[in-house]
Amino acid sequence: MNRVAAIASRLAPTLNLRTTQIPCGSEPARDGVHPSTTILTGLLLCLITTTTLAAEPNLRIQSRLQPTDSVMVGGILELQLDVLTDSWFTDAPTLPVLKLPGALVLPPDGHAEHINQTLDGKSFNGMRYSYRITPNLPKGFDIPPLTVQATPGQASTQLSAQSQPLHFTAAKPPGFNPGEPVLVAQGLRFTQTIVNSATPLKVGDSITRQLTLQADGALAMALPAPSLADVTGLSRYPKDPHISTLDDGRGNFIGGQRIDSVTYRIDSEGRHELPPIVLKWWDASSQQTRTAQVPAVTFEAAASSAYKPVFSITEDLNKLGQQSRLHLSGHWLGLLALLLLVALASWFCRPFIQRAYIAAQARRRARQTAWLQSADCAWRQIPAQIDGKPAQLSALYLWARRRRLGLKLGNLDPRLQDLLRGCYSRQSTEDQALHQLKKSLATLQKQAEPRNAACPPALRPLNPVREKDFP
Repeated sequence: MNRVAAIASRLAPTLNLRTTQIPCGSEPARDGVHPSTTILTGLLLCLITTTTLAAEPNLRIQSRLQPTDSVMVGGILELQLDVLTDSWFTDAPTLPVLKLPGALVLPPDGHAEHINQTLDGKSFNGMRYSYRITPNLPKGFDIPPLTVQATPGQASTQLSAQSQPLHFTAAKPPGFNPGEPVLVAQGLRFTQTIVNSATPLKVGDSITRQLTLQADGALAMALPAPSLADVTGLSRYPKDPHISTLDDGRGNFIGGQRIDSVTYRIDSEGRHELPPIVLKWWDASSQQTRTAQVPAVTFEAAASSAYKPVFSITEDLNKLGQQSRLHLSGHWLGLLALLLLVALASWFCRPFIQRAYIAAQARRRARQTAWLQSADCAWRQIPAQIDGKPAQLSALYLWARRRRLGLKLGNLDPRLQDLLRGCYSRQSTEDQALHQLKKSLATLQKQAEPRNAACPPALRPLNPVREKDFP
């Protein structure tokens, strides 16, 4: 309260309000607030409350039909929906979906007309949206109330309002039979375009007929499809129609457009004719029945000597079968199967074969090592060392050690003693002794076997000699 009083005190000079002077000695103001300030505060609170209540905006919906109550079957009836507020719109209103059984309804396309009106002495502004309705059946139609939601400026929540229900009647134009499609338009243009695949035309070529229908004041969905009948000697292949809306370049609706296209393949030679197409429609501007047509198309097709049926399935299958046929004799087939089995066996047996090869290599290396360390290997080297210049006896010593004969060669054979005397006596007869030794090698080997087989002595020698291997 004190804060409001302070605001009122500040506003008093601005509002040119007079305050009452309190004589000296009178009772002071309660809570330190002057009575004039209290009066000003009450007035300010009333003003704020009135402004707050007046700030809540209004939302109103108005609807009307153009024309008001009747329309021709196939024509356009416009439902105008006005969305008004005495404030402003912060966003586009949410419009309902309108569905009418037996009629085509084109909803608003987003374009709206800005309007201003005075209702109950207040100024309202808003937007006008248009639903375009084309009835397909001659009967009465009821348009239910439509609920529109919008958020005007200064509104605390989203507001909603409903339009009033409407009714109209659709009547069939005169001159149209029951079940016959009815086209109602302000103006109509019906044209055709012919495109040939070749010049001159021959059997197997094609010709395309394109029909364009433009209707002012008619929905594109309501435009009827032209009659495209079969023609003898031609195969017909229609395409999907192209339907679009016509406007004035600024988004304003003008009418509808439908483009139909059909391609004819020439199956036989001679003269062919595409029949004319007649379209009956109701002229809404003159209120009478009219017709529009495109002329017939006549052309000649020559025979083609190189022509073959497009769908010669039997011949194509025969050719494919001959080209893909494979001839294999029984001999080559068996050989191919054998090679396949060998390849599979090699693939699965590869680990076993590899392990067997590694084991064989290990055994061969072991045999080679055992041979190099045997006495026989050393014995084979003795003749070559005796014939060498100078002669050597290392292989003989190595053979004796490996045969367990000891290192005293003189104990083996008298010839070895002669060899030692010839090598180390004053009169050297080494060459002669070596020659005699080479001749007696066979006898030496035979004499060494019994000695090697004899039992070893019971006592070890008093002066043992360390055996030494010679390379």
